[in-house]
Amino acid sequence: MTASSRGSRAAASVLRSTTSQPRHTICASCSHSQLSRRTYAVAAASLKTLDNTPDSDLPHVRSIPPVTASTPQYVNKAGILLTRPPLLTPPLSSFEKAFFFYQKRLNERLAMPFTRYFYFKRDTPADTDWKIKARERNGVAARELGGYRAYGDDAWNDELLVTEVEKERGGKGPGRMGLAEPKHMVESILQDARVRAVEGKDGAAVEVQEGDLVHGENADKPLARWTDADRRGDVRRLDRQLARTLYLVVKREGGGWGFPAGELIGRENLHQAAERVLVQTAGINMNTWIVGHVPVGHHIINPRFNPESKELEKQGIRTFFMKGRIMAGQANLEGNMYGLTDFKWLTKQEVQKHVAAKYWSYVKNMMADR
Repeated sequence: MTASSRGSRAAASVLRSTTSQPRHTICASCSHSQLSRRTYAVAAASLKTLDNTPDSDLPHVRSIPPVTASTPQYVNKAGILLTRPPLLTPPLSSFEKAFFFYQKRLNERLAMPFTRYFYFKRDTPADTDWKIKARERNGVAARELGGYRAYGDDAWNDELLVTEVEKERGGKGPGRMGLAEPKHMVESILQDARVRAVEGKDGAAVEVQEGDLVHGENADKPLARWTDADRRGDVRRLDRQLARTLYLVVKREGGGWGFPAGELIGRENLHQAAERVLVQTAGINMNTWIVGHVPVGHHIINPRFNPESKELEKQGIRTFFMKGRIMAGQANLEGNMYGLTDFKWLTKQEVQKHVAAKYWSYVKNMMADR
């Protein structure tokens, strides 16, 4: 017998058993009393005590402690990790310098040969100026690649070797690794920018003697990676450490260094509190932006209890840090509401030297390595 046939036979037997029972009729008053009966009232009546003991003295209620108004163990604060992002690319490593220098020589070899007469007319000061400069760099078209000839017999030798230290230009130039230094490239381009030939009285091109003031002698040089603030060690200025991320740290009166922070007021969230605390801390002369609505880290100071009475003596502090960016302006602690006495713009490594060790363990992972 299959499962379906057994199931159908069982269902039929159940139907026959229910239909074979005699039906009982009920009057209208009885049906009304049955429907109106409240079963939960019977259950509630069974819970009544035999005596007049109040409900608060029941055994299951007596074990619950009374609800009283108490001081919370923690105070919540919103902190600001205000940053100035890097303004320059990081300095190149030795491998990166050699790699980019190799790419320049490779591009010089694959590019079309430089045709001088397409750009310079014969027997003109510009043509004479080109000849003078090309003669000094062994006829190489590129200014900063040394004596490399892209179309000579040694065109394949376009790599820089770390152990190769021989001098270029007969021992007068920098070493092979020196050619890859950005400083040498800038000096080569500035030197090439000087005009070395001018038009004489008879119309012929004349080479300018060394020491004469010519066009390009006082050409503007690229700005250095180090500023006056770096040289003077001024940690309050934002134009320092241009290749690193700077963080605003403040000093509390009678306390240590840390990031700006303040208590939450009312029903404000962390984003709103961070904006308010930043204005109350460093003034309104900054163009800032609080990034996102989620904290990037936290710092916790545990509460202190009386060892004997177990009562709360000092509340703990939970600080949630929001990330911010400064686009313009400067911090000003005059009239701040938190008793701050000083501020600095520091890198991650400098922050570690100013804050406490436990504070650093909480905030170190919030900051970028660069």
